[in-house]
Formats: sequence, C-alpha cells, structure tokens
Amino acid sequence: MIEIRNLYKRYHNHHGSDWVLKDINLTIPRGVSVGLIGANGAGKSTLLRLIAGMDTPERGEVVRSSRVSWPVGVTGGMQNNMTGRQNVKFVARVQGSKSQEVQRVIEFVEDFAEIGEAFDEPVKTYSSGMRSRVSFGLSLAFDFDVYISDEATAVGDRAFKEKAKTLFRSKVGKSSLIMVSHSEGILKDLCQAGVYIKEGEAFWFDDINAAIKTYHRDSDAKKAARASKLAKAPATANRVANESIANNSNADSKVANDKASASTSAAGGQAAKKTAPTKAVPGNTATAEADEPLPSDIPSAKRHLQQCRQKLKKAKEAQATAEEQQFLPYIQQFIKKDVANRNRKTVKARKHLEALEQAQQNVSDEVNNSHIEEGNR
Repeated sequence: MIEIRNLYKRYHNHHGSDWVLKDINLTIPRGVSVGLIGANGAGKSTLLRLIAGMDTPERGEVVRSSRVSWPVGVTGGMQNNMTGRQNVKFVARVQGSKSQEVQRVIEFVEDFAEIGEAFDEPVKTYSSGMRSRVSFGLSLAFDFDVYISDEATAVGDRAFKEKAKTLFRSKVGKSSLIMVSHSEGILKDLCQAGVYIKEGEAFWFDDINAAIKTYHRDSDAKKAARASKLAKAPATANRVANESIANNSNADSKVANDKASASTSAAGGQAAKKTAPTKAVPGNTATAEADEPLPSDIPSAKRHLQQCRQKLKKAKEAQATAEEQQFLPYIQQFIKKDVANRNRKTVKARKHLEALEQAQQNVSDEVNNSHIEEGNR
C-alpha cells in the first residue's frame, strides 16, 4: 500500500514559483494498478517521481509499505563508461542479488533489449533508444510490489512496444502498476483504477474508464468554452476581416475599372477629354477615397479624426484577438491589411485637420495684417 499525505510540490522559475501539486491525499491499495490522467503539465510525472522517491515534496509525505520500483526505462542512472552488461551487473548487486540471480538478470536484460553485440560496448556509444531498451529491461528484471511507468511503453518500434506491453501484463497480478501513458488503450488494458490530476488536485476513481470519461468531459467543456470565447471575443475580428475582404474586393474592382477606363481613353485618342479635377482641400496631399470625402470644416475634421482613431483601435484589438486565438492565416492577413489601411486613414485625417487649422490661421493672419495696414494709413 502507498499513502500520500498532504502532499505539496512546486517548481521555481523566473516568474517566482508554480504549485504543481496542492494538498494531495491518496491511498493506493496493494495489488491495484492505477493510471494517472490529466492534461499536459498537470503534474502526472511529478507525482510519479514523488511516489518513486526520486523527488522530494515541498510539504507532506509519501509512505510506502510496498517495494516500489524506480520509473521503468529511466536512463539517468547508467554509467556511460561501463558497458550495458556491466551496468546491469552493478545494479543487480546493488539490489542485493546473489551470483546466480545476477546472472539471471543479465540474461533477462540482454534478451529483452535486443541490441546484440552493443550490450558489451560502453553505454556512451548507445543511442537514446538503446539506452531505453536496456533500462526498461533492467527495471522489470526485478520483482517489485509496485512498478512505476512514465510513458515506458512508448519506447522503440511497434514490435518492441508489443513486447513491452506483454511483459507488463505478465507483471500485473503478481504486482501492480502506477503509470502515465498518452495511450488510453494501454491504460484501460493494464489499469483498474485512475487518478485524475486537475489544477494541482488529485481525484481518485475506482474505475479507470470513469477517470478517462471525466477527463474527456472536462476537456470538452474547456474546448466548448474556448469556442464560445472565439465566437464572442473575435466578433470584431470577424467583422474587420469581412470588411477588409470587401474593401479589398472593392479596391480590386476599382483598379480593374480604372484600367478599363484608361484603355478606352487611349483608344479614343484626344477625343476623350478628362474632366476638371475638384479643387483639393488645403493640405490634402493624398486623394480621398470616393466613398469617404474629407470634411471641409475644422469641427467636422476633428470628429472624423476621432472616428478614424476609434476604428484603428478596434482593428488593432481585432488583430490581437486573431493572433491570440490563432485565426486562419488568410483572415489574420486581411485584418493586418485593414490595420495598415486604417492607420493610413488616421494619419491622413490628422494631416488634413492640421492643414485646415493652418489655413484658418493663415486667413486670420491676413485679416489681422490688413487691419494693421488700414490703421497705418
């Protein structure tokens, strides 16, 4: 039996510290295989290391009245300058095995790992897969009451994975497993109970299927909430995207029409006369779009500038939302273009207002000067 009492664990980072596990209280009965379930980063591997004694809690304790293995397949304890055979022999002796038992362990690991002559070569020459094979076999070569497994069955090719699962099954019954695996099939196949880790808390389920079902329910609820947020928050982004698409379409049509008009004018020669351009507003260096004439008085120009700034702000908010929610690239591109377009309009509106104000000032100065001249006469 394994008892976990008031367990807390946190990791320090550049932001301060994050509590991974908070006040965990569990009793894992003897002979019951347990699957740990939770989202990535929930703390499954951390809890496994604490149960195995490879890490220490911030507070609380893990009481083991059973013989618990180190995590199956962990390669960190292997000595690089020793061969695979020498490593296995060393660990067997540390575990207190007699000479005959040591030989059995060596033969078991050599047969299980299937790395051929490399078994008698230094471990530093091994690939990560070869290391994992030797470590996996070494972990299961001894009889423990509880085996700890963190994605151990994901090592190697398909044939080796099947071999690993078969070996695990042979252990279940005599011993129990506490395991983490992204394969729900393996968890259902090898485990009876489940522990669902969520937001630092651990919830016990007598049935592994119930634990998996609860995890999926919560996961689906999160996805639904995110989808709802996407539907509401980016309403502005979608509107801006649609407007941008429409604007781009209008712009394309305008370009096409301009080209057609130019062709007609060229064909007609001098007969096609250009109409006299409208008088430009002072300071209006950029031609205003036909559907958005610039105001000719200062109060209206100020209101127009304020509207441009508000639209630019909304467009930027939409762009931020689209990036955060990972909208499709083409939508993000349209929104980006719209931001640039609204920024250009805002700059144009500001310059137009400044020009109007300057023109008014010039008129005022002329009036004042004329009054002065009349006074001098």
